Amino acid sequence: MSTDNPSDPRRIETLLAIMARLRSRDGGCPWDIEQTFATIAPYTIEEAYEVADAIEQGDMRELREELGDLLFQVVFHAQMASETGTFTFDDVVQAICEKMIRRHPHVFGDETARSAGAVKGRWDEIKAEEKAAKGKPAQQSILDDVPLALPALTRAVKLQTRAARVGFDWPSTAEVLDKLNEEMLELSEVLAQGGDPDRLEDEFGDLLFVYANLARHLKVDPEAALRRTNAKFRRRFGQIEEKLAARGLSPEQSTLEEMDTLWTEAKISERES
Repeated sequence: MSTDNPSDPRRIETLLAIMARLRSRDGGCPWDIEQTFATIAPYTIEEAYEVADAIEQGDMRELREELGDLLFQVVFHAQMASETGTFTFDDVVQAICEKMIRRHPHVFGDETARSAGAVKGRWDEIKAEEKAAKGKPAQQSILDDVPLALPALTRAVKLQTRAARVGFDWPSTAEVLDKLNEEMLELSEVLAQGGDPDRLEDEFGDLLFVYANLARHLKVDPEAALRRTNAKFRRRFGQIEEKLAARGLSPEQSTLEEMDTLWTEAKISERES
């Protein structure tokens, strides 16, 4: 397909042609040309977060745009791979189509595969079979394939979920709360002893790990919960700034007491709205 005249913007072929043109050594974009898988990876992660943010905001128009940005990241990686003869975008599509069919025998398989009870546990079994077929070594630990690049809270939940599958878990939420109190005391002890930075980081990490476990027991996504609280903080602090501005003041020109009073007013206003 010619890359000189991209046509119908609704077709994936057009996007592929645009990407090829951007990466072309003959008249392409200098920035796009110099990129590698490693330099583009952070943008790919960022775009995934922006998709999540649009969903969180309930903004469907923004979601459409962000999904396009994320798709562009897939196309970018595929284009770079095609330039070295590693794989193409078509190969990416083929791989995911085959994987989804393979991992859903209860949908695409025969009557036996679709029977009641055939689904449970099959996803992990099929993943293990796929790895064996690729010649990958068997996992030494059930935690081996939890990605390192995941956000830390999300990875903590996944590690705990894997361990819970083999019975390594607290039976009740109450016991998680007890552990939370224990970790808080340990952090307090480090502070009382002078607050060694390395020990503080270690104990604070333990505390966050238990919080992630508590979220799992409560069936709460800790990343989503924190995003929600971040948005709430941003919204309420914005009200403080607005009210101070109406008085001809900035936060820097105000006292903590003044801002705390306005914070309480913002909380009450939200509850009453």
